[in-house]
Amino acid sequence: MQTNKLTLTRRQCLQACLLGGGLAASGFSLLHWLMGPRLTAQTFIGQAQTYEADLANLIRRGLQELGITPLEIKGKRILLKPNLVEPHQSLSHINTHPLVVRGAVEAFLSLGAASVVVAEGPGHRHDTLLVLEESGLADVLYEDRVPFQDLNAMEGVTMPNLGGQTRLASLTFPRIVKEIDWVVSLAKMKTHHWAGATLSMKNFFGVMPGNYYGWPKNVLHQAGIPQSILDINATLKPHFAIVDGIIGMEGDGPIMGTPVQSGVLVMGRNLPAVDATCCRIMGINPNKIEYLRKADQWLGPIHESLIEQRGESWEHVYHPFALVPEILAHQGIRLA
Repeated sequence: MQTNKLTLTRRQCLQACLLGGGLAASGFSLLHWLMGPRLTAQTFIGQAQTYEADLANLIRRGLQELGITPLEIKGKRILLKPNLVEPHQSLSHINTHPLVVRGAVEAFLSLGAASVVVAEGPGHRHDTLLVLEESGLADVLYEDRVPFQDLNAMEGVTMPNLGGQTRLASLTFPRIVKEIDWVVSLAKMKTHHWAGATLSMKNFFGVMPGNYYGWPKNVLHQAGIPQSILDINATLKPHFAIVDGIIGMEGDGPIMGTPVQSGVLVMGRNLPAVDATCCRIMGINPNKIEYLRKADQWLGPIHESLIEQRGESWEHVYHPFALVPEILAHQGIRLA
């Protein structure tokens, strides 16, 4: 992630001063917002119409276009965190597809990673192995001899909550986060009936051990979903995200919605930027998603002008996801 400083014209500066006067009482400096350093990031959009495409090659291309070299990956221990929600192999729009996981494993190993482990702590089911087997991921991991870790049952390590958005003074992560070098969110592109959209940042609810946070991670739901998303990401500091939008979910997600083919993988180092790009592809205004709005210029950029797009443009793959008018979190979030 980088910082940029904007240059204003004389007219823009005068407008900022006039507008800023009305906001001064609140302590908010619009001029500072406009003139101060701004976080920037890059995201990559790659097209794949089916899961039979060469996904490892597509992910390698994305990593390359985002400036990630073999020298950066060589010798690193990589943790891939897919989104496994329900044990239904036929419902490919619910879980991160096993072939996306395989593609990511192959890509990181080909760049010289010392090891790759896949780990998940499903929020809806106590039996992680059942979800693993019924999702089809177990077969892929067994064939490729890739290890899997159940995060729900793992011993925890407690860290100070660096986000400060919930009442939780500390967060307990599975101890494996202290034993790896890179954490990668392998998320699914879905609408969500409480958060509006669930993407790479929300995916980390599944990294929190069920033994400490219950099912479906009740402690975090009670503390507030947007606030918990921010606290987890601010404290965990994930390194990369790959969002599976080849087939996503629209409507009443993250479980009850319907499949929608977007034909994309969205990737990047900065998770708010990746999620904001996904939202635009889905026809959702990222500024209307509470956790993204609060993450803006803290954990990363979400404004379009501050995200350098690699691969396809989001307009080229624009595919509005169906929203449900009766769901409060879906109201007023459509991208104009």
